[in-house]
Amino acid sequence: MRSALAVAVKELRQIARDRRTLMILIFLPTFFLFLYGYALNFDIRHIAIVVDDRDQTADSRALVAAFVRSTYFDIAGATHSDAEATDWIDRGRARAVLVIPSDFSQALRSGVTATVQVIVDGDNANTATTVLGYVSAVLRLASATLGGRAVPALVSVEPRIWYNPELRSTVFLVPGLIAFISMITAVVSTALSIVREKERGTMEQVRMAPISTLSFVLGKTLPYLVLSLIGAVAIMLAAMYFFGLPMRGAWPTLLLVVTLFLIGALGTGLLVSTLADTQQVAFQAAALIAMLPTLILSGFIFPIASMPVALQVISSVVPARYFLVALRGIVLKGLDAGALWGPMLALVAYACVVLGISAVRLARR
Repeated sequence: MRSALAVAVKELRQIARDRRTLMILIFLPTFFLFLYGYALNFDIRHIAIVVDDRDQTADSRALVAAFVRSTYFDIAGATHSDAEATDWIDRGRARAVLVIPSDFSQALRSGVTATVQVIVDGDNANTATTVLGYVSAVLRLASATLGGRAVPALVSVEPRIWYNPELRSTVFLVPGLIAFISMITAVVSTALSIVREKERGTMEQVRMAPISTLSFVLGKTLPYLVLSLIGAVAIMLAAMYFFGLPMRGAWPTLLLVVTLFLIGALGTGLLVSTLADTQQVAFQAAALIAMLPTLILSGFIFPIASMPVALQVISSVVPARYFLVALRGIVLKGLDAGALWGPMLALVAYACVVLGISAVRLARR
């Protein structure tokens, strides 16, 4: 440990001289959180909708008012023909058209199911799906009081959504952003540190020094672990303050999970540094290895269960997959370490494997 601490002190001095590395580790993660946190948002507000009210009754106006009260829709205008409705959508001035038939109020008064038509612009499938969900919710709420009386239902459904009752996409996306940003910064920083030694010729001095490979690896990893942990805590605090990310679990458990994940990420960077001889190649390889698996195969955005079996098998070696399970379990569900032993054990195994392979390759060199 004395040799490892000596290498760590030397690396801290090098980081203090290299302000760009310090900026990457401390301030850049928070900047990325703000950038992606506000840009990546599946919630949609102020959807422009055009109304074709062919009934012109109090019931039809009440239905239109229900759309306005939902705060999801803004009435962009009125139309009186299919050609006008098509023009509104084609020019991008409206995302949806609400068509109320002429017998709408009569059907309600006679107890017959009233039908309305909603035309949605489907040029963006994700947005169209979200809009249809909002439309269904508004119609479900409005149908209970339309016609001047409450409509009894044979079967009543009262859904309860736990942990994210408002279904805010921010609560779902921000933990993934924390994993994504932490993985990239940790991998890139350590990958560049050893390659920098190669380019400057100081690696030869390290080979001649009485330092074991394990001490060298630990000394190289410890400073970046501390700095990466500070950066990860900073972006988590920023996420809680600016994006309303809850914290229902215990901070010690959260810090333990983050530390295990960062050790694996730093080991990945060390492994990349043993394969690259220039900082440019190391940066490109580190960004590629850290970015694509974390973004695509971790469950950050795309559900793993919907992937082909081959990709599900490949995703089992992506550390961000287990980190996201543990992170969401702690901050959203309040789980303790006993309930997260599976993901934590997977993170420990990954960290041991990548650090072991890095140490073996460095020893051979």
